[in-house]
Amino acid sequence: MRITKIESILAGGRYLFVKVHTNCGLVGIGECGAWSYQEATATVLKQMEKLIVGLDPMRIEFIWDALTRNLHFRGAVVQAAVSGIDIALWDLKGKYLNVPCYELLGGRVRDKIKIYVNARGKNGEEIAESAGKIAADGFKAIRFSIGHPKDEDGRCGESFTALIGRVEDTMRRVRQAVGWEVDVAVECHRGLRTAEAIELGRALDQYRPYFYEDPIPDNMEAMAALIGQCRIPVATGERFINPAEFDTLISHANVRYIRPDMCVAGGITAGKKIAAQAEAKGIYLIPHNPLGPVSTAACLQLDACIPNFEIQEYPMMNGKCRLDREMKVPFAVENGYILLPQGPGLGIELIDHIEEVFPFEGKYGGIHLHEDGSVVDR
Repeated sequence: MRITKIESILAGGRYLFVKVHTNCGLVGIGECGAWSYQEATATVLKQMEKLIVGLDPMRIEFIWDALTRNLHFRGAVVQAAVSGIDIALWDLKGKYLNVPCYELLGGRVRDKIKIYVNARGKNGEEIAESAGKIAADGFKAIRFSIGHPKDEDGRCGESFTALIGRVEDTMRRVRQAVGWEVDVAVECHRGLRTAEAIELGRALDQYRPYFYEDPIPDNMEAMAALIGQCRIPVATGERFINPAEFDTLISHANVRYIRPDMCVAGGITAGKKIAAQAEAKGIYLIPHNPLGPVSTAACLQLDACIPNFEIQEYPMMNGKCRLDREMKVPFAVENGYILLPQGPGLGIELIDHIEEVFPFEGKYGGIHLHEDGSVVDR
């Protein structure tokens, strides 16, 4: 069996799927995760195609080494392309051997995967109402975002005191809505300064947050200082692009949870390496997953076979999952868990002609400003 073609499929708001074709007719599918730069990643895939066409797709580690150790340049776009190809190769190998990917990774250690979903609303009252409905549906873990309120000019002018008070009020309302049997995580999206994050962490501590997600930008010294002064478990690393970055985080920041993204950190191959690094330090994984069905399926295959899995991000908003419209057979979600797919490879199939059903939009967001005109971290 030999690789004959690498196909890119741009679809939806920010999807870039990858198909690895072979001379025997088998096709593996992956997904790339530099979601602000999909077109650029697609161009990188064409360059990588020149390197790996003709190679045996079963040699996953060799191809991963060739694309990560042999090339001159690094970066999120390059690693996203590597990730998509790697995931597709694992899917292909599983299909060839007629087993799920997790069987090739050491076998499953669990039958189902615990997930957390997002509660959304325009204010604390609406977020709490959403959280209450999600909990009533049987979900055991919920996340809400702190948000960044804007004034009439579209700028973020919230004061230090107002920020702390608003988020604490939201957390109080959510805890009242879901009780103490449901875990509640707080998503900051790197939007806090270190001093704000420390003080907010202290204010939220009484409500027992499950984890504090990406409270500040990726500065290792600042992250270590934050963790040292805040008792809430911190989860971070979703923007890291290789195992070496995670090694630095694990070794120097005393982080509780790490968040590798299978679609940008190097695929399932990198995910397995990163999980092993963390396991040796007693650190657990909460894989990042803001994308599509293939990203989710890749995460599930890793989650199934590592002992230090904690919980899986699942892109469901207020009880509705867009992935159900994008897959031939949706994931089976029961009482806050996804039942592990049993099919070969990743165990899923996208709908036919997904790029036509969900045309590519290329959503990139915008530039967010503080009241004084400076850029807000995101």
